[in-house]
Amino acid sequence: MQFGGISSSSLHLKLPLLVCESRPHSSFQNSTHINGGGGGGEDDNLTCCLPKHVKLITSPSNPFVKHCLKLRQNSSYRHLHASVLVVGSTPIREICLFQKSLQERPTAIDCVLILDKADVSVELEDYGTRIIRVSSTVMRKLSGMQSTESIEAIALMRIPSTFHSADENLNVENFLSWFPSPHRVLVLDGIQDPGNLGTLLRSAMAFGWGGVFLLPGCCDPFNDKALRASRGASFQLPIVSGDWVHLEALKDALQMKILAGHPADNDKQKSVTLLSRMFADSLADTKICLVLGSEGSGLSEKSRQEAELVAIPMTGEFESLNVSVAGGILLYMLQPANHV
Repeated sequence: MQFGGISSSSLHLKLPLLVCESRPHSSFQNSTHINGGGGGGEDDNLTCCLPKHVKLITSPSNPFVKHCLKLRQNSSYRHLHASVLVVGSTPIREICLFQKSLQERPTAIDCVLILDKADVSVELEDYGTRIIRVSSTVMRKLSGMQSTESIEAIALMRIPSTFHSADENLNVENFLSWFPSPHRVLVLDGIQDPGNLGTLLRSAMAFGWGGVFLLPGCCDPFNDKALRASRGASFQLPIVSGDWVHLEALKDALQMKILAGHPADNDKQKSVTLLSRMFADSLADTKICLVLGSEGSGLSEKSRQEAELVAIPMTGEFESLNVSVAGGILLYMLQPANHV
């Protein structure tokens, strides 16, 4: 049945376009340090579901399409509904394959929107999720892309249980449940560019790091551009959003050493250690938090004060590297010994 109009073409009966049910507010809704799109309006306490009979959506003005579009564009709306729009077959496939390898799945796929007449992948068929066909006009609107040639699928997923927004509860048990493998934790300090943040998440996943801690000023890891750059890593890594109070409690509870990437000649008040294989090997048995700052502002003053500064030696004349490039080098060099 088509979901583009008011009536069913086969039964000629008026059908509901949208079913809405109340959901409690997410604890992340009140967090102020993840940059998002602002408030979502009076319908923010509703979650929108498709009636079971719907198999095809053709109209971009459909209420469900508007709901999905708002999930992609608005961080507050995403976290209020605890739902994410994942655009593209590749990240969807990565998430499905990762979840199949686990005994307990950290996220649920509510439905997958497939371009009309496109083939359904084996991974999605095996996953047993609901498939909804959509027109190319709907696909363009939801994906934000002018061409649908490379976008054949969009998934509506739940924010994974591996994501946490820290509050005043600083119990050690929480840290251990948030980061089951805390030997290496990446800390992002004010990374606002979603492409850089997503790339760093992907690199952390590739090099076996145990999780990511987001300090104030970071963009939402479920932003559509961050999701595209991370290739699904946002759903695979433990991610905690908090501030320095929480990070210091984590450091003290797990006896972690804090390092921070920093240009070699940019700090006159504090010594900077040059990254080397010898330096990395000396930390093989040490639990590490690695802090990376934004390209524009660099590390925050608190990060510079609390961390041991580490620089990547460079023979060229450039002062610094893009944060995702520098972060990739540091993540590789400092990766857990059993992952090399």
